Amino acid sequence: MRELADVDARRMRLVAQGLVGSQRSPVDAVRHAVALQGQDLPAVLRAIAVRSAPGTTLDDVRAAFDAGELVRSWAMRGTLFVAAPDDLAVLHAATGERMRRQEWRMCEVRGIDQGTAELAADVLVDALADGPLPRPVMLAAWERAGISTAGGRGYHLLALNAYDGLVRFGPFEGRDQLLVGGPRAAVADPERALDAALARMVAARGPMDADDVAWWMGLPKTLVRASLARASELDPGIELVRVGDREMLIATDAAPGVETDVVLVPAFDEVLLGYRDRTLLATPDVLAAVVPGGNGVFRPMVLVDGVAVGTWRFPAARARVAQLKAPAEPVLELVGPVPARLRHRIDRALAAWPHR
Repeated sequence: MRELADVDARRMRLVAQGLVGSQRSPVDAVRHAVALQGQDLPAVLRAIAVRSAPGTTLDDVRAAFDAGELVRSWAMRGTLFVAAPDDLAVLHAATGERMRRQEWRMCEVRGIDQGTAELAADVLVDALADGPLPRPVMLAAWERAGISTAGGRGYHLLALNAYDGLVRFGPFEGRDQLLVGGPRAAVADPERALDAALARMVAARGPMDADDVAWWMGLPKTLVRASLARASELDPGIELVRVGDREMLIATDAAPGVETDVVLVPAFDEVLLGYRDRTLLATPDVLAAVVPGGNGVFRPMVLVDGVAVGTWRFPAARARVAQLKAPAEPVLELVGPVPARLRHRIDRALAAWPHR
């Protein structure tokens, strides 16, 4: 078993994540990752752009949704993800039944019974038969049918129907993403498809351990370990390496890491959220800054050679108005002092950030 130092593991992760010299299209960047967490829509559009070829714009990313090549929907762990339609179908085949049961409990808590859920599905299918709709229009259609969407009912009915494969977020209307209907893609062999998806997931995030994979998928560890064992026989497959005292997984054709300078990632980025154990990337102090108060909101990060050193953000809309609509200057918050030359390189990277 090969042994990797922490620094080599971090560098390999950045290459695997597509954050170092990617030449992929937005669709290929997402397919490489299998799926990218998309609970924050502006953030996931930026996450796709930074994993794509230089010069890729947010409009290029939105165009992939408009073409039906990418969708956004509830999937693992009750979280919204961006994926290609056929990959979303594979993920739903593996996790959808489990997540639907969880979602149904959330509906019941809000007073939604079986009859109401069935009526909501019928109304949704009819409303989307003529084409994509904004979310408020869909909620209004339910209200007209006597289905209350208050108190989170609309959100959970959308999620329930997403797990049933009836709805997903697709094309854009301006900056708003529309709901689109129609059946999801068929999965001929769910077990084989899951094995291949997990092999790609490791290729896009390794080194990572089996517990990271199980956490990301929201599936039992025994099921995931069995799938990973089968995936090790694929071409290319996956193999074990040792990082410190941990056995971790990489693709058999994984590229070696390279030293990197400053890399900026948006909020809720998979370079942090893609792993159950985040200690390889960030110290406890940095994690506290990235997720202030443990509130579930993950701020954009500044990475230096694969290590998170702080956060950055654009000013809130009110502050931008106060600047008389001048270009917003990013706000940098480093955790601890850094050398002046490094601070200068970080400032230059922030000034050059193209995905505003």
